[in-house]
Amino acid sequence: MLGVVFTEFMEMVEARFSPDAVDAMLDRAAIGHDGAYTAVGHYPHEEMVRLVGALSEQTRLPVPQLLEAFGEYLFGRLAVLHPNLLAERPSLFDLLGRLDDTIHPEVLRLYPDAQLPRFSVVSRDAGSLALRYDSPRRMEELAKGLIHGAAKLYGLEVGVRLEAVAGDDPHVIIHVESTR
Repeated sequence: MLGVVFTEFMEMVEARFSPDAVDAMLDRAAIGHDGAYTAVGHYPHEEMVRLVGALSEQTRLPVPQLLEAFGEYLFGRLAVLHPNLLAERPSLFDLLGRLDDTIHPEVLRLYPDAQLPRFSVVSRDAGSLALRYDSPRRMEELAKGLIHGAAKLYGLEVGVRLEAVAGDDPHVIIHVESTR
C-alpha cells in the first residue's frame, strides 16, 4: 500500500484520539519498524490490517467502522493534497464513474508502484450508482468511507450499501444513492 495511506492513518488516529493512542496502537500492532512510514514509501497491506485491528482492540470500535471513518478522513486529505485529481469532475457520480479511466491513471502517474483496486460501473441513473469493486485486499469499508468523503466535498448526502457477491468471481457491489 502507498505510504501516504499509512501517514494519513497515523494523522487521523492522532487527531481523533491522541498521540498516546498512536503509540499504543503501534505497540499493540508490533510492527518491526515502529510505524516510521514515509508518504512516498510502499508497505505491506498486512501492516494496515494489523494497525486497524490494534486500534479496534484499544478503542473497542469495530474494524469496519474505523476503516469507513478513515476513508472519509482520507478523501478530505487527498482532495487537499491533490486537488487536480478532482478537477473537471462536475458531480460525485461523474467522479465515481470515472475512477479507473481518469482518476486511477493519474494516481499511477504520481505513484507508479501503486496497486489500486478496480472499479467499474454496473448501473447508473440520475440519483444512484452501482460500482463493482475488485481488490484482493478487501477493504471495501475504506472505499465506502472515501465515497462518503467525496459526497461531503460535493455537498451531497448519500447512502452507501455494500453487497458481497460470492462464487467463482467474488467481488463487492457498492450501491451509492443520493438521499437528497
